[in-house]
Amino acid sequence: MFCFLFRGNNQMKMTQGRLFAGLILHTKKKKKSKTAAKTTIPTSSPTTKKGAKEEPQEVWKWWEEEKAEGGVKWTFLEHKGPVFAPKYEPLPDEIKFYYDGKVMRLSEETEEVATFYAKMLDHDYTTKEVFNNNFFKDWRKVMTPEEKKKIKDLKKCNFRDMCEYFKQESEKRKNRSKEEKLKLKEENAAKQEEYGFCIMDGHREKIGNFRIEPPSLFRGRGEHPKQGMLKRRVQPEDVIINCSKDSKIPEPLKGHKWKKVQHDNEVTWLASWTENIQGQIKYMMLNPSSRLKGEMDWKKYETARCLHKCVDKIRANYQEDWTSNEMRVRQRAVAMYLIDKLALRAGNEKEEGETADTVGCCSLRVEHISLHNEKDGKSNVVEFDFLGKDCIRYQNAVPVEEQVFKNLQMFMENKAPGDDLFDRLNTTILNKHLQELMEGLTAKVIRTYNASRTLQEQLDLMTNDDDAVPAKMLSYNRANWAVAILCNHQRAAPKNFSKQMENLMSKIKDKRGQVKEAKKQLKEAKAAFKSEKTQKNKMVYEKKKMAYKRLEEQLTKLEVQATNKEENKEIALGTSKLNYLDPRISVAWCKKWEVPIEKVYNKTQREKFRWAIDMATADFRF
Repeated sequence: MFCFLFRGNNQMKMTQGRLFAGLILHTKKKKKSKTAAKTTIPTSSPTTKKGAKEEPQEVWKWWEEEKAEGGVKWTFLEHKGPVFAPKYEPLPDEIKFYYDGKVMRLSEETEEVATFYAKMLDHDYTTKEVFNNNFFKDWRKVMTPEEKKKIKDLKKCNFRDMCEYFKQESEKRKNRSKEEKLKLKEENAAKQEEYGFCIMDGHREKIGNFRIEPPSLFRGRGEHPKQGMLKRRVQPEDVIINCSKDSKIPEPLKGHKWKKVQHDNEVTWLASWTENIQGQIKYMMLNPSSRLKGEMDWKKYETARCLHKCVDKIRANYQEDWTSNEMRVRQRAVAMYLIDKLALRAGNEKEEGETADTVGCCSLRVEHISLHNEKDGKSNVVEFDFLGKDCIRYQNAVPVEEQVFKNLQMFMENKAPGDDLFDRLNTTILNKHLQELMEGLTAKVIRTYNASRTLQEQLDLMTNDDDAVPAKMLSYNRANWAVAILCNHQRAAPKNFSKQMENLMSKIKDKRGQVKEAKKQLKEAKAAFKSEKTQKNKMVYEKKKMAYKRLEEQLTKLEVQATNKEENKEIALGTSKLNYLDPRISVAWCKKWEVPIEKVYNKTQREKFRWAIDMATADFRF
């Protein structure tokens, strides 16, 4: 498996955290505790933090039911529709807008859009020319004719009063009284209860996103060409409702009507609308813990598991195609190799200027790779440097097969830096070919397969039977880390990371002092018991022994936490864990090694993967 390509780098980077004394290598091995946490953990904790018992929730074990025929997703669906953004409340009269140094009264719609900019006045976005130009262009579209005549230069606009007003309002919200916070919480809970659930086939299912996003300024990721444009307010006339014919149709806002009401039981969405910036369709969907979402996840991972049966044949086929007489076949074969080896995304074609300049494997340009054929043993190395999904930069230098290297040289011949590397390939062609190789196979399935296989293999290598739970969790996070590296799931280190580490190391220092003192007291108690074996001395000795053991465990936990924090400061472990790793691998690992499942998945994640928690046994293998 290709995860072994990363093992060397993983081990080097993992040593960063080993500066902390008391790392696994220096920690005494812990024997299995007879009182280890049970592995059959409920999907949600039975008690709250304050100890109050929660009411048991209905669990729909849909995975034990027969699957519906064809493409039918449900037979009955009823819901209340989406919650729209509240109406705009005009600013108080004392909050002024200035143009060219003079107070100017704005119409309500013009003022509303101005507040979007004012709220971002101290943000980096408002220093960017593209953002400012797009905002000003869209802002002028909502102005009255009189306002358009006067407001012609954004640089002459003064939003400072508005900006300060919203800062003060933000502080007021932060400093709300306990009663005000409780009232708001109750209002939100009531709204959730009314709009946040639907009835599907006799079961009450939670809705994921029932609130429509309020109007604002588009930000995008990276240097998006449309940043600063106005995201318009969505009205019922923009929304399509999907529900059963025999259900109660949701009521739109007073004075409005829905764009359309349909009854399509072969789709999973409850409502849809098109946003105005990129023309993308937005959906109101069920919560990740719902049956529909769970079935999709289960099917995704089962398809990836099926790939294991034919992956060797597929790899042999694309290797044979590296020497094909047809250039399109060679390009497809090399792309498949890179997707398989490096877990690259296939990449979708985009219109120029529509989105940020992000690419995937099929849309790589000549400028995105460099070829190195050195004489020092590091031959046939391909260096990648491009912006991937969400504008995350992908930088990697990997050795490749000699024929792949020669093909890449051929693909680059007589091409400019901005030309397509695979000029006879796109994602549609690639996925069509993959479907011919295995039913349901796509580039994403290959990525999911390699990610899950990597986790399975790394867990097998890293988990030590004698380790305590914190040490086992460090092994789990390191296995997850290997997957995140493979899939390029990066993040910027938290701004307060240094302070967090400083506080953690201070705790470790204090705890070491406590352990040292406890060890000294234990020796003294042991000596006293040996010299005079009284019941009192025995009780003191046992008490000191338990205290020392407890402090040692606390120290180990803090040291492992510091190591884990250091190693993962720039890696997003959650992305792969929630989207690319078969949860049954993690559940089986927890059950096999007696690790509480809540150590791996929080309450929300346990609800999302309750099917896997119920389904997977300790001997499950991906």
